[in-house]
Amino acid sequence: MAKAWFKAAALAALLLGAASVSFPAQAVRIKDIASVEGVRDNQLIGYGLVVGLAGTGEKNNKFTEQSFRSMLNNFGIKVDDSTSIKIKDVAPVAIHATLPPFSKRGQSIDVTVSAIGEATSLRGGTLLQTMLRGIDGNVYAIAQGSLVVGGLGVEGADGSKVTVNTPTVGRIANGAIVEREVPNSFATSDTIVFNLDRPDFTSAKNVADAINGVYGDGAAVAQDAVSVRVSAPRNPAKRVEFLSSLENLDVDQGEDKAKIVVNSRTGTIVIGSNVRLKPVAVTHGGLTVTVSENPQVSQPNPMSQGQTAVVPNSQIDVTEKKGKMFKFDTGATLDDLVRAVNEVGLAPGDLMSVLEALDQAGAIDGQLQII
Repeated sequence: MAKAWFKAAALAALLLGAASVSFPAQAVRIKDIASVEGVRDNQLIGYGLVVGLAGTGEKNNKFTEQSFRSMLNNFGIKVDDSTSIKIKDVAPVAIHATLPPFSKRGQSIDVTVSAIGEATSLRGGTLLQTMLRGIDGNVYAIAQGSLVVGGLGVEGADGSKVTVNTPTVGRIANGAIVEREVPNSFATSDTIVFNLDRPDFTSAKNVADAINGVYGDGAAVAQDAVSVRVSAPRNPAKRVEFLSSLENLDVDQGEDKAKIVVNSRTGTIVIGSNVRLKPVAVTHGGLTVTVSENPQVSQPNPMSQGQTAVVPNSQIDVTEKKGKMFKFDTGATLDDLVRAVNEVGLAPGDLMSVLEALDQAGAIDGQLQII
């Protein structure tokens, strides 16, 4: 247990040390920090059937049987409702895909297929023709093909089973053909709007300044912390050429807020290099309570007609660590915090408690974010 805590503390110190290194701001391309308004992906979803499974499909699922009957009816095969259909080689699935911007009819996109019933594996299955719809209900692609499944599931007659990865999810590379194009506003106005991936007033201003430095004052206007509007030609060919030159311009990205991110589930702590501490003294001690059970057997005396019984025997030990105090002066940096943590030897859980207390005391010039 001690070794595990030591490794966790060492990892936290390593992360803190990595975060304490300060790098000068470097220029980045506009295309790396922003996207063009109206140029976006669209999500598609559908419901279909996978056939050809080796007995790993459905067992007695009513809606799967209904889907299978509907499919047979589409081929002109009518099955009486009283007829029982064995569908252990068939599985109902949900299909989802992402339609990239400017996708044209006849192009292919990848699809992901996921079982939604009692199927234990989709390995070896084939997806039958399935319509993929957008949020507006229109069909934008048709999917069909053989699945590639990375998982494996094996079950024995005695109920024992082994599962590797996820055998109920598969992919079909280029498994859907685009049948409808998504309209966009790329060439319908006299301007282009860049939306920053991270809202930041400094970055928005820098993007506008970089564009105006090349194309003249007034070519670009920063509207807020996210959007930068740029005047652009309407001619599609000239607009593409213009946008190509814009997105490759180098700009200085503004620094993010001073922030400490704490993941309470994994114990991961990342502290930004701009975090500063106000004058404060910190002490942290731990109280460890250990409860151990040593049950004993009570044996009756001979001829006493008593019965052997197990008597519980509990021992409780309380150990208190001696807390060490460390003091931060005005403007203490991340390096000072890392040095103090390493000297005291705080584990990640203890460090979380210290950071929360510092935030409550108003001693952190930055934002503490717990996820």
